[in-house]
Amino acid sequence: MDITLDHIMPVPLASIEHDSDSIWGNRVTLNSGKHILLNASSGKGKTTFLTTVYGLRNDYKGEIRYGEEDIQNFNPDDWTNLRMNTISAVFQDLQLFANLTVGENLLLKNRLTDTYSEYELKSFLEELEIDHKWHQKCGLLSMGQQQRVAIVRALAQPFKWLIMDEPFSHLDIENAKRCMKLIHKRSEEQKAGFVLTTLGDSHGYNYDQELKL
Repeated sequence: MDITLDHIMPVPLASIEHDSDSIWGNRVTLNSGKHILLNASSGKGKTTFLTTVYGLRNDYKGEIRYGEEDIQNFNPDDWTNLRMNTISAVFQDLQLFANLTVGENLLLKNRLTDTYSEYELKSFLEELEIDHKWHQKCGLLSMGQQQRVAIVRALAQPFKWLIMDEPFSHLDIENAKRCMKLIHKRSEEQKAGFVLTTLGDSHGYNYDQELKL
C-alpha cells in the first residue's frame, strides 16, 4: 500500500519557510515496502508528520491517501482496523503505560492481534539486551530502555508501514544498530515499509530513499 501526501501543509507549519524539496507543500509518494529516512531539523514537523499520517490530527491542507483512499473519509472503525493491521508507530513520547511492567505493556498490545507468543516477545527483548526487564515497571526504566520496549511493542502486530519518530534519540550506537537489525528483519518478514525520522543521523543503515521536511 502506497501512502501519498498530496500538497500537505499542516496549519501550525504554514508560516514556516520550507525548502523546495520538503515533503510539505509537494506531492510525495511513500512506496510500498520502501525503507525511508525522513530528515529534518528541530521544529520542522517530524512529530506532526507521524501524528498526521497516523490519523491523530487533521489540521492540514491537502490530501493524504492510503492507496486510493483519502484518510479524511475514514471512520473510527476504519482507523481501529488500520492501526491493528496496517500501520504501526513508535512515538517520540513513547506512550508506554508507566505503571505496567514491560511484559504487561507488550502483552496488552500483542493480545489485540495474537501476533506473537510470550516466548517470542521475550526473544525480541533479548536481541535488544533488555529481556531481564520483563517484570520491571516501564516508568522505572531509563529512557533508552523505554525506547527499546516501545520499538518491540510497535513490532508486535501485523503492519505494512512502521512510522518511527526519532526512536533512537536516547540510544548509543550499538543499541541503535541492534534496533535497526530487528526493525529490518521484522519489516522484511512483513514485506513492509518504514519511515524513520531523524535530526540527521542515518544510524549506519542503507535506506531506499531519503526525504526532507
